[in-house]
Amino acid sequence: MTQSIPFTDLTQRPPRGFRVRLGILVILARMLDKGRAKLAGKNGDYEYGNDAPMDKHLMRFLGFDPEALLKELATGKGDWEILQWIQANSKTPRQSWEIEAWSNFMEKRGPDGDAETLDFFKDYVGKSSKIREDVKTWFEVIELDDFVSFGGKA
Repeated sequence: MTQSIPFTDLTQRPPRGFRVRLGILVILARMLDKGRAKLAGKNGDYEYGNDAPMDKHLMRFLGFDPEALLKELATGKGDWEILQWIQANSKTPRQSWEIEAWSNFMEKRGPDGDAETLDFFKDYVGKSSKIREDVKTWFEVIELDDFVSFGGKA
């Protein structure tokens, strides 16, 4: 693999957080970190593309193929070039106001109100912390998991 962009070794530290925006999109920077690490064989326990629920939300919203994105990442393109590629190859082109609204929604998105999802969320938080009561969104619980997985105390 020829790659001029350094990858994040996800066996040593987590990918960028969901809130890191690339072209006003949440999730994308993290997905790129996971894709680059996958190409380098250093993705650890992190899932990419169709195996990762948050990636699937982004892929559905924009309509792009994660395997095609991996091929682009393998060329060594940087974040900006990849963003341009996604915009050019999106099956569902979006206006900037749609991206902003979707990103804001995703940042605030918590578990749906059904009992099964609420129980899953509670158990997920409980794996990382028995005392945190402030974790309310999917971004927060996954980022808490990242923190604890790499030695942080919650």
